[in-house]
Amino acid sequence: MKTVSALIIGAAITISSALLPGRLKMAVASAQPLQSSNSTASEGSMEQQIVAKEREGLEALKIGDVQRFGNLTAEEAVFVDAQGPASKAQVLKNVVGFMLTEYSMEDMRFVPLSANTGLISYKISEKGISHGKEFAAQAYVSSIWTERGDKWVCLFSQETAARRPVPAG
Repeated sequence: MKTVSALIIGAAITISSALLPGRLKMAVASAQPLQSSNSTASEGSMEQQIVAKEREGLEALKIGDVQRFGNLTAEEAVFVDAQGPASKAQVLKNVVGFMLTEYSMEDMRFVPLSANTGLISYKISEKGISHGKEFAAQAYVSSIWTERGDKWVCLFSQETAARRPVPAG
């Protein structure tokens, strides 16, 4: 099982480059209601279920629900951003004092990795407050989600800041 997890994480790193401002994120489109924690295959495609879970994580950050955010994250999860890798415990500690006020997601891509695991990658535009300071950012995010029993959890997420376009001329 650890070998499979290592292969999935390795594939995600190879396939993608993207997650977290200030070590936290999980992202997807804004203005969507929180989804139930329990999803089954009959409730939509794997891609739809993973996108819904990613959105649920963002909505939890929007309302400051750190517990809900944590419940969507596997205990062994790895998060990567410009400061390097972080554990679930480190991310949850850093999420306190962080709140999204708005976000949007574009250019969603999905890669199935197994019968119950998939990777999503997208560009997020977000605004919020991090430890008392307002911020606005754009980043490329990739997350790996797996279904364990009747619960989806995030195993891996990476964020890479988006470069601002260089003016022509």
